[in-house]
Amino acid sequence: MREDWVEIELGEICDYSKGKKPRILTKHKSVNTKFPYINIKAFEKGIFEEYTDGERCNLCEDGDLLMVWDGARAGLTGKAIKGAIGSTLMKIEPKSGINKNYLFYYLLSLYKKINTNPRGVGIPHVEPNLLWNSSLIIPGLHIQRVIVTKIENLFTSLDKGIADLKKAQKQLKVYRQAVLKKAFEGELTKEWRERTVKTDGRSSKEKTNSSIAAEPTTDYDHQCADKFPEGWKLVKLSEISEHITDGDHQAPPKSKDGIPFITISNIDKLNNKIDFASTFYVKTDYFKDLNNKRVPHKGDILYTVTGSFGIPVLIDFDKKFCFQRHIGLIRPKIDINQKWLFHLLQTQLVYGQASEKATGTAQKTVALSTLRNIQIPLCSIQEQHQIVREIESRLSVCDKIEQSITEGLEKSEALRQSILKKAFEGKLLSNAEIEKCKQEADYEPASVLLERIKKEKKK
Repeated sequence: MREDWVEIELGEICDYSKGKKPRILTKHKSVNTKFPYINIKAFEKGIFEEYTDGERCNLCEDGDLLMVWDGARAGLTGKAIKGAIGSTLMKIEPKSGINKNYLFYYLLSLYKKINTNPRGVGIPHVEPNLLWNSSLIIPGLHIQRVIVTKIENLFTSLDKGIADLKKAQKQLKVYRQAVLKKAFEGELTKEWRERTVKTDGRSSKEKTNSSIAAEPTTDYDHQCADKFPEGWKLVKLSEISEHITDGDHQAPPKSKDGIPFITISNIDKLNNKIDFASTFYVKTDYFKDLNNKRVPHKGDILYTVTGSFGIPVLIDFDKKFCFQRHIGLIRPKIDINQKWLFHLLQTQLVYGQASEKATGTAQKTVALSTLRNIQIPLCSIQEQHQIVREIESRLSVCDKIEQSITEGLEKSEALRQSILKKAFEGKLLSNAEIEKCKQEADYEPASVLLERIKKEKKK
């Protein structure tokens, strides 16, 4: 620690007050209800849906520091807009002599520690002792301002790099969808079909499974029939599946070990994979009692049907696990290429139908009947194999780039935390930068600042 800096507990250099539930809450802003009510949704997403008159409320101004006190995001700090603070939030104000942004960045550096060590079993909330007893190094006010400026300059450069990575990520998604669109409109296998006809004299129409394929019958069929090559047929998803079902509808008995139980939160929507690291478990007896239709096997495809619906996951591994009812299970017929179907389920063609028929407001849900009736273009098994080869030859490079971007984003977050760590260990500024601060007319050592805070507290 620098000679003229001091180490002190957080609770000594700030005041704090919890938000309250207002007596009056309305959906409309008016002269009498002019204060936005800042609940978790408003705080995190900037979506204000309720207003109050401000009576018996804990009010905040633009730029005040708020921390989520209860719930999954406990410990998250942000800046407020003028309004009434919700009951799940805490207002934290620095004492005189403490730069507000210096305090803000320190609270950001605490998030992981606070969030992963909550109090309570049901709804987690911030452990007060852990927060207020956290110690930080305080320099003089002038140095605090210089540290904040340096953090913000570094974060600006970092944010630009992150924005570039996210832009590239979006471009890859557009490219991926373009590849899938061409694949399932027959563009990628056009030359293959021509070569195949020359080789064995049979058209793709003759090769398509005629027991499944049918002539267009609905308006949707007629609209789409011209998009696909000769011999491709629109069929229902259920027609190429052994069965389509969802997870067990009963609340599973949790266990410390046993069989992994998958929820929507365990589905990695960016990579279409299952994250087994954070699942809970059920007992083996529960798993054995499940209907075989609800037990995933290698070759099955999971498909999320509630909330973040429309995410397929190919089970290309052998592992015992089960899943909740918000996830559907599609078991393809033996003469269907599983990878072909997995890629097809990622297309806008399929997602558009699911989205159009999804019900609900807060959480959209795709009914199993909707999933079973989704119409897809069916081609011969030989062409399915070729489509998979064409897609994977194009997307293999795409996947590598996407992996590099993901790693870059993870490193960026680690770098952000490293910057904050250095800042609050007194290592962000060089000796020359600190000496320059000391030459300023208003410079005072932190010990003087601390004495003033103590006197104010005594009063």
